[in-house]
Amino acid sequence: MLAALGFCTIGGFLLLTMFKRVSVLVALVLMPVATAVIGGYGDDLGPMALDGLSKVAPTGIMIAFAVLYFSLMIDAGLFEPLIRGILRATRNDPVRITVGTAVLTVCVGLDGDGASTFLITISALLPVYQRLGMSRLVLAGVVGLGAGVMNMIPWGGPTARAAAALKIDTSDIITPLLPALAAGIAWVLLAAYLIGRRERRRLGALEPAPRAEVAAGDGPGTPRVAARPGLALTVFNLLLTVALLVCLVLEAMPLPVLFVFAFVLALLVNHPRWEDQQELLEKHGKNVVLVITMIFAAGVFTGILGGTGMIGKMAEALVDIIPDGLGGHLPLLVAVTSMPLSLVLTPDAYYFGVLPVLAGTADAFGTDHAEIARAAVLGQMTTGFPLSPLTAATFILLSMSGVQLGEHQRFLFRWAFGTTLVMTAAALATGALPL
Repeated sequence: MLAALGFCTIGGFLLLTMFKRVSVLVALVLMPVATAVIGGYGDDLGPMALDGLSKVAPTGIMIAFAVLYFSLMIDAGLFEPLIRGILRATRNDPVRITVGTAVLTVCVGLDGDGASTFLITISALLPVYQRLGMSRLVLAGVVGLGAGVMNMIPWGGPTARAAAALKIDTSDIITPLLPALAAGIAWVLLAAYLIGRRERRRLGALEPAPRAEVAAGDGPGTPRVAARPGLALTVFNLLLTVALLVCLVLEAMPLPVLFVFAFVLALLVNHPRWEDQQELLEKHGKNVVLVITMIFAAGVFTGILGGTGMIGKMAEALVDIIPDGLGGHLPLLVAVTSMPLSLVLTPDAYYFGVLPVLAGTADAFGTDHAEIARAAVLGQMTTGFPLSPLTAATFILLSMSGVQLGEHQRFLFRWAFGTTLVMTAAALATGALPL
């Protein structure tokens, strides 16, 4: 019963958003509330939703101040030299820009944190895409591809969860997969090239849009002001941003605290007058509200699914449907299904709920636990996380780039699934997974 309700919740949410029947915000709250009431959990809705909200609260705080911080820096023109440099290096060519986007995302993704990867890359590149009239959907898709494959690194969430759940070392998981990871990065670059060629055909001959045509206030990365700060202020903004990024990587403080401190300091130095501070907050307040309401709605969604036990029952149901005849090919089956299951199961539910059961099943067929773990990280919340509605990072990507979840999923799914298939083939060829 609970498993069926859980699958109905996920399926209904995907249908409502992909076909644009209601907004993502409405679907995130409406579907789990409806199925929880049907399942007889109406009296417990409040505590379950509150538990989910409390878990995403730090992420919501971080994103609110991160959006304000990067919007302030874009207004101040901090990224203008980078934008001009990218345009010169890519010669206004969509193919070069999309490939450059993938390269930048892979490099930034080395920190293992999808949220910061999206914040940094989208803030830096969205003005470039807008300057040339390129699709925001392409930007979100290419960034999602690059961030997804880099989420496999040992200090990333999926690999760490797999190692903890099966009590094995991360090196046993990732070291044999290094050739597959390299193949995945190569595929992402190829996909970026093909997407860029399609975008080039769509746009034809490109000319940079006149500066005055770029609208103000149209999402993070867009607004700019005519007046440019002095050299001293620009140097201060650059040093502050570099220090912030270093502290993010080193985890010197909790991420929400870092962004709160950095934004307040930047606001005080760049806009010392009270009137200017209020003007900036009012200017970008809409963007902040759009981002954090989506994240808190996602918290309600996962809180109710977890609190009712739907996620756990879905995990058990998925394990039960594996035919005995496929037991010897279990690693391959896990690898192929890992990416689509990112749309259904949270990383904790999969790695701590499903994966141990799969590993126990594999024991009967002489399959090593590490092979099951390797198969899982080829897609589950790695290539799959940038389009999963169950992670807050997805809504950061969507809100920063200004695209809809359904459109993003339709655009990205085949490319992301392709990444998993390419890495699975490489893993089979190199012996990381058994044939």
